[in-house]
Amino acid sequence: MNASSSLPPRCAGIGLRGEHHAALLALRPALGFIEVHSENYFGRGGPPAHWLRRAREHYALSLHGVGLSLGSVDPLQVKHLRRLRELIDELQPALVSEHLSWSGVDGIFANDLLPLPHTREALAHVVARVQQVQEALGRQLLLENLSSYLRFSDDEMPEWAFIAEVARRSGCALLLDVNNLYVSARNHGFDALDYLAALPAEAVAQYHLAGHTHRRFDDGTDILLDTHSHFVSDAVWALYAQVLQRFGARPTLIEWDAGLPPLPALVAEAHKARTFMDETTEHHHACFA
Repeated sequence: MNASSSLPPRCAGIGLRGEHHAALLALRPALGFIEVHSENYFGRGGPPAHWLRRAREHYALSLHGVGLSLGSVDPLQVKHLRRLRELIDELQPALVSEHLSWSGVDGIFANDLLPLPHTREALAHVVARVQQVQEALGRQLLLENLSSYLRFSDDEMPEWAFIAEVARRSGCALLLDVNNLYVSARNHGFDALDYLAALPAEAVAQYHLAGHTHRRFDDGTDILLDTHSHFVSDAVWALYAQVLQRFGARPTLIEWDAGLPPLPALVAEAHKARTFMDETTEHHHACFA
């Protein structure tokens, strides 16, 4: 299986949220693709499905999941996988992705994406789960790295070694979230370049860019939070340039989930990402109309 991507590498898009459905179709901005959270469109009718089908007539699509709970010990949800497969068959997305995380156990779900312990046992477990999902969907899955704030005392390897091994063993691709990488590197004090050096270049298939928030607690703890509520920071743009130098251009998405700006502001961020690709990498086929 492969990613079945019809997207040229030098293209940039935006995460489409409900607040921008009408504006997207009214303005029809030049974008390489749009990305939506898969689970928001599991309903077979109603306004969300209507708007997405109309948008799909004009834009390539990436489906980004938040609910598979790949790292959980609970069985994979058959109904969830079946509906995701139906959505894929109907909309023919260029890319299908999920998070390398878990969010539920014993049938109880947290409204969050929780990190996995980086152990050999967890590695074998998640590899088997990814392979099961790829078989059910009939295509390669992209896995996204999380932003993190705590480490497990039982970790047996760094995150970058864990995620690289998941890709090698399962045959999945990687969605490298540059903001998440920056946030985690700052929070834990590791070098983001060590992380990049460990990733198999051939597995990196997509990038995400987003904004984060700085938080200082009363005890003096100073962390970054992955809030998707701001413009991409200068530091993340600088790291993105280093990512492009190492791996080359890949379809790049601007994520914004809270305090959404007007649609043109998001489009401008996508165009900025495209400019970074133009200035940092060799010329390839463009995908903006």
